[in-house]
Amino acid sequence: MSVMRAPEAWADDRVFTVEDLEDMPDDGFRYELDDGVLIVSPAPSNLHQLAVSRLQMILGAACPPEFLVLSGPGVNISRFQHRVPDVAVIRTESFEEMFLVQPPVLAIEVASPRTRLYDLGRKKEVYERFGIRSYWIVESGGKPSLTVFELRRGRYTQTAQVFGVDSLEIARPFGVTIVPADLVATGSG
Repeated sequence: MSVMRAPEAWADDRVFTVEDLEDMPDDGFRYELDDGVLIVSPAPSNLHQLAVSRLQMILGAACPPEFLVLSGPGVNISRFQHRVPDVAVIRTESFEEMFLVQPPVLAIEVASPRTRLYDLGRKKEVYERFGIRSYWIVESGGKPSLTVFELRRGRYTQTAQVFGVDSLEIARPFGVTIVPADLVATGSG
């Protein structure tokens, strides 16, 4: 396998596939596909990463052995659709060394002002069609929040939303309590 340099990849005016992602550089950028269009995102902010780390710790501590909690796993949804949720919970038996091919039971996106509409729109639609049972969106800036969507009859329904220091007890995929403000607390100020 040869590594494709980013400028070399962008020079191509073509449809990308999940096979192309195996050749992308390990450069700190996030590479996703949306119907064959390569989407490259810069390294996330420290606030974003703090929320991701805390989510992984909280979920990992509550996770029963039949599940795994992964940070930033690649998910092959189709040959032309590849996503990288910030955090995912998968069934242990669906673990793959490179990219997941089975829907996670939970996908979590930590939204920023520049990704919020995409996370609530296109990404939510793609996850819904792929059959990811639970989808959470965490807002880390301003007043932190958590919005929970559950798949019902093939469509996402918002089942809960919590802000700031309020807690939310969640049963699916396993029992856990989330306090949005705790995900981004630094102990200063």
